[in-house]
Amino acid sequence: MSGTVLSIARRSASRAPMEEIEAAEVSVEAGVEGDLRGGPGDRQVTVLTREGWDAACAELGEDLPWTTRRANILIEGLRVEGRLGGTIRIGDLELSIAGETDPCARMEEQRTGLRRALTPDWRGGVTCRVARGGAVRVGDRVELAD
Repeated sequence: MSGTVLSIARRSASRAPMEEIEAAEVSVEAGVEGDLRGGPGDRQVTVLTREGWDAACAELGEDLPWTTRRANILIEGLRVEGRLGGTIRIGDLELSIAGETDPCARMEEQRTGLRRALTPDWRGGVTCRVARGGAVRVGDRVELAD
């Protein structure tokens, strides 16, 4: 099973706007280079699927930019829901799925109803620990392993 990296984003500070980038280094120590939340832990890197995001937007009846979700990597073609402990591989980069990215109150600040729309079927994506660092680029192939 494989998919594709559609976009990459980071934020330099809490509540700062998301900055979309074409490529990033991702490390065990710092997560996505230049991202506020990259320190060690279960939420070093967040991955959102286009399919989950599209379903949430359809429920809202509005096409919102994916960065509204404030995730780091947008992928398509893979189902990540329920894959706790699975590994997302992008080239040399390995991300261990630590859990579902639970939608928080910040989502309601972004768009009323977004928190509810992201709740079913892990639409909000997954949180990951960096198991092995590496580079990620828009267009890279993504694989999912148990």
